[in-house]
Amino acid sequence: MIVPVKEKIILGIDPGTTIMGYGVLRVEGTRPEMVAMGIIDLRKQGDHYLKLKYIHQRVLSLIESYLPDEMAIEAPFYGKNVQSMLKLGRAQGVAMAVALSRDIPITEYAPLKIKMAITGNGQASKEQVADMLQRMLRFDKDSMPTFMDATDGLAAAYCHYLQMGRPTMEKAYHGWKDFIHKNPDKVRG
Repeated sequence: MIVPVKEKIILGIDPGTTIMGYGVLRVEGTRPEMVAMGIIDLRKQGDHYLKLKYIHQRVLSLIESYLPDEMAIEAPFYGKNVQSMLKLGRAQGVAMAVALSRDIPITEYAPLKIKMAITGNGQASKEQVADMLQRMLRFDKDSMPTFMDATDGLAAAYCHYLQMGRPTMEKAYHGWKDFIHKNPDKVRG
């Protein structure tokens, strides 16, 4: 069950050192709506440190433009190349630091969890995730970006939206006896 909210803006980030994807989701009541999605293109920034500076500037610009209440970010997954992993972690850290400097809470999601939340399949392709988002959020195929990193950023935001309404452990039931004990008014004698 999704808990209704008055309005919440979620910024989703798919960190990258070449292309960084982002998506912005507005939730009103229980209805999510895509506000924006796009990429931060880092290919022209030759030096890794200049890329980090550019990530800082662009994420700050996104925050100032959309005023998100929360940020959802994809966690880097371990690859074989340690240097690539280190650079990706730095890029993610810069994006997180910008959000934290504006007191925006951050939730990190594993790629598998995001894919599972969107498609029901943790091994789904980027195209399958993008197609499912397009259907669920009902945006035109014309709005589909060239780079799937943008839909990956939107997927992080949508995954966070789905997690917002998860029942707390206090409402979890451990069998029928527990349900009856916690809901005596719903059970006939």
